[in-house]
Amino acid sequence: MPELTHIDAAGRAAMVDVGDKDVTRREARAAAAVYMKAETLALIESGGHSKGDVFAVARIAGIQAAKRCSDLIPLCHPLPLSSVKVELSANSAEQRVDIVASCKLAGRTGVEMEALTAASVAALTIYDMCKAVDRDMVIGDVRLLEKRGGASGDWHRSEL
Repeated sequence: MPELTHIDAAGRAAMVDVGDKDVTRREARAAAAVYMKAETLALIESGGHSKGDVFAVARIAGIQAAKRCSDLIPLCHPLPLSSVKVELSANSAEQRVDIVASCKLAGRTGVEMEALTAASVAALTIYDMCKAVDRDMVIGDVRLLEKRGGASGDWHRSEL
């Protein structure tokens, strides 16, 4: 069974030493969703929100969050990201905004936390921008979709 990597022999939190790992290309994709009233989603889609383009602001917030991940998650390494993309789409049938964030780099550790942070902060930004018209929104379905590279190889979420 795999062991926790952020715990030392004495059971204390510890940052993993990645200094001896090979530099490889690494990628990760993560997702989140914001469930809302149909009227709120229509307002976002129409561009009629008084605070501006909700998707544009959430996209920028997600990108910034990925770049600042090590400031937010205590044991994350600061990483030289080569690419961060945040895609947002309205899903009218499910009354939600779907968010997919992807991060890439050439480095010694993966970018899963950066992708998860980007998706999460994009979702939080949507909530922040729309809370005046819909406090019933729910942020959910935050999950890693896939990771590529590194010693552990590729991993893809299996559909349930």
